Amino acid sequence: MSAADFYTLDDLRRWSEVGASLQPPARVAVIGDPIAHSRSPQMHNPALAARGLDMQYVRVHVPVGEVKVALGLLAKNGFVGVNCTIPHKFEALEAMDVVDDLAEKLGAVNTVAIRENRLFGYNSDGPGFVNSMQEAFGCVLRELRVLVVGAGGGAGQAVALQLALKGCRGLCLANRSVEKLSGLRDRCRELNGSVPVETLSLEEVDAALGDVDLVVNATPMGMKEGGDGLFDFGRLRTRHFVYDMVYRAEGDTPLIAAAKEASAQTCDGLALLLHQGAISFGHWFGDPVPMEAMREGLRPV
Repeated sequence: MSAADFYTLDDLRRWSEVGASLQPPARVAVIGDPIAHSRSPQMHNPALAARGLDMQYVRVHVPVGEVKVALGLLAKNGFVGVNCTIPHKFEALEAMDVVDDLAEKLGAVNTVAIRENRLFGYNSDGPGFVNSMQEAFGCVLRELRVLVVGAGGGAGQAVALQLALKGCRGLCLANRSVEKLSGLRDRCRELNGSVPVETLSLEEVDAALGDVDLVVNATPMGMKEGGDGLFDFGRLRTRHFVYDMVYRAEGDTPLIAAAKEASAQTCDGLALLLHQGAISFGHWFGDPVPMEAMREGLRPV
């Protein structure tokens, strides 16, 4: 398969025909909308080979509203593991037979293990974010005041709740629709009442930048050209840590480019992909997780 190849829901419906020629057979997948940009296969296929597992990892485009159907078809067709990316993490949660305690707390599922035709849901976004942030920045989370832009989405919600669980110094949750944040704010406070939590509209983000240490973009903006209207990037300073949860196949997102221009420390979604991917792999296949093979697979050719 080339980097742009992916399958569709219709392909899953006739998988006995479509997948018959694949060698090794496809047994793990990532579903999303869009999905062609995903670099998960480049990461997971070297890991599968390193473990001597005779299978491959593929991309599947699944429209919104069809996640439960897609997961049922994947299970029927012999798949053993699935990653769920934007915007399917809430739908995936509702489709599970069993939900891990952390995924329940974080309110979203991005990793599905299929065992004996049952769907087991996990969330590797939250812990993967923390692991990648600490590797990239080497900072102490409890000393940081964090701004999460796009906290109303599945990835943003998982990160916000993980930050509350881990005990950051303060949380600013921003979203286009502020009303969507009241429940998340309350859940963060329930998980850790010692972490101050406030909610903001996107229009209030510019003013908040002066009081935060870590800026996290949890929106899809930046995945495509023109995704640079979240806030005034010119307000970024050298002292900021800037984490963009998305990535581009080539080049920096507008946020990362602006942060580098400001001499801020940066981390993009490829680091998150690596660390959450390693956690997902462990849920599917146990230890050892071939982390270095995964890291090497994500390096530019």
